[in-house]
Amino acid sequence: MRRLFLILLLACCWSAPALGAVVGAPVNYSDGAINMEGYLAYDDSIAGKRPGILVVHEWWGHNEYARNRARMLAKLGYTALAVDMYGNGRQADHPDDAGKFAAEVRQNLAVAQKRFEAALHLLQDHSTVDPQQIAAIGYCFGGGVVLQMARQGFDLAAVAVFHGSLATSTPAKPGDIKARILVCNGADDRFIPPEQIQAFRDEMQAAEVDLTFISYPGAKHSFTNPGADIYAEKFNLPVGYNKEADKKSWQDMQEFLTATFAKKAGAGKAP
Repeated sequence: MRRLFLILLLACCWSAPALGAVVGAPVNYSDGAINMEGYLAYDDSIAGKRPGILVVHEWWGHNEYARNRARMLAKLGYTALAVDMYGNGRQADHPDDAGKFAAEVRQNLAVAQKRFEAALHLLQDHSTVDPQQIAAIGYCFGGGVVLQMARQGFDLAAVAVFHGSLATSTPAKPGDIKARILVCNGADDRFIPPEQIQAFRDEMQAAEVDLTFISYPGAKHSFTNPGADIYAEKFNLPVGYNKEADKKSWQDMQEFLTATFAKKAGAGKAP
């Protein structure tokens, strides 16, 4: 009987749900014209409301990489929504398709704004989120998206861009951008030439934006994505993962967000 009791006790312990774990699940939302398939993550052990972070995917579409970044943010104490900018959860397996999907969004700013706004409202309305404390981060294509949404005047506390496009046909003017901006750039990124960087710096200075620009030595395009080396080999792309730059840029982002939310909240504390 004693042995049976111990077996049952161990079985209960192994099957008991973990407390204070990160909760992550798919979410569906719409811009009124198309369904989007996102992914929301947060730590359910944290009481009260916290800042929310939008995560915008690379040109491959909303995939596991974007969802993993959302979970990483949840572990830091934020509620994160990995958004779907292509609609219907579309993903690309080839650069030709990825370029086509990305161009459809980039060439239709009104559509991009509606899809971003739909994700923003979903995040702001979540029970764990302080709707006045919202930031957005983006990778490659997604970096260009969050930067453009900041230019369009979205009420974001902060924007962090990882190896993202900096060019625009609608440069910001003073007062347009409300967010503090962090750009994490690969020093060896062939997709972001020096003249684009200089034009961007000039734009941000003229628009009186609080900008932090960091270049990571030896880092190529997509330096934060462990799958970049596979893409480089399979499609002969000038991209590559850089573990050191990935780790350093994530730490730089954490410090940037912490300082931003602490400043915005006044005496309050960011996670």
